[in-house]
Amino acid sequence: MQEIRVELTKKPHEKPTDTSKLGFGTIFTDHMFVMNYDEGEGWHDARIVPFGPIELSPAAMCLHYGQSVFEGMKAYRAVDGRILLFRPDKNMARLNSSNDRLCIPLIDEEFSKKAIEKLVSVEKDWIPSAEGTSLYIRPFIIGVDPHIGVHPAQHLLFIVLCSPVGAYYPEGLDPVKIYVETNYVRAVKGGMGYTKTAGNYAASLKAQDEAEKQNYTQVLWLDGVERKYIEEVGTMNVFFVIGDEIVTPALQGSILPGITRMSSIELLKSWGMNVVERKISIDELAEAAADGRLKEAFGTGTAAVISPIGHLKWEEKVMNINQGKIGPVSQRLYDTLTGIQWGKIKDTFGWTVEVQ
Repeated sequence: MQEIRVELTKKPHEKPTDTSKLGFGTIFTDHMFVMNYDEGEGWHDARIVPFGPIELSPAAMCLHYGQSVFEGMKAYRAVDGRILLFRPDKNMARLNSSNDRLCIPLIDEEFSKKAIEKLVSVEKDWIPSAEGTSLYIRPFIIGVDPHIGVHPAQHLLFIVLCSPVGAYYPEGLDPVKIYVETNYVRAVKGGMGYTKTAGNYAASLKAQDEAEKQNYTQVLWLDGVERKYIEEVGTMNVFFVIGDEIVTPALQGSILPGITRMSSIELLKSWGMNVVERKISIDELAEAAADGRLKEAFGTGTAAVISPIGHLKWEEKVMNINQGKIGPVSQRLYDTLTGIQWGKIKDTFGWTVEVQ
């Protein structure tokens, strides 16, 4: 396993003191991890260096053809002062899944996890301790060959940056309003919907912009073929409590396999709840809302953890869910997940990794 060179900044930035104004993704720590890939040499020159601009040719392939992947994960300051990561092995495995689909050379998952741990250790003083805060970690890989022409990159950069954050949505744990998109599609089976790649998010911007103009927080995507089966929200997987069943759309190649989604399913099953992964149509959901069987709806994701949904608009139909309040399943999942992440609850699943 290669060594990681560390170059500490000579000009450290002032750390935020008012954690209520952290926002999300606008403040960055003093250092970043960088590693190069060159054809014939592989991944090499792993280093932690001062955060700053990177030099790219205007012809860099990532700028033209979108060969880029990324991950989202967090470090938490536990109540006893420990620094904890949440299931980082799953993030690295998913990053390699994205790499494989986009013809990016695979990373050494264990080495990459250790590199992130080392970066977080260097930046540990940036990790906020207030309730609901964390250090967001953004690993990403871009193809940087200075070449106009469509082919897999032979030169790439793997970079990890960190950002102290508060709540992703301004609503916090208050239920959000979601707009069901019927004109545009995000992904189809056989495409890249299951990867975390820049193009998937670029494809969502038009619908997101239109939703925001109607005062909605996020977009709920339907499948790209029949335009009737629920897939995911723009930044979250989605769950519905219908009668005595907790339903989430099955992973069929067009939906991101969320790590918070996976963890939520494991928790729900451990509690003896009837959680089902299957196809669910927007018509079925509307019928359940109309006859009172739709008790809760919520999204899951690294950024927001659990985000209750209180209002869904599908064409001219409006579904108000649980009187616009967080439901018991959503609340229990949020309390348990964040309890494990912040070290308030014993981690019986072995999900957390302590950073030394």
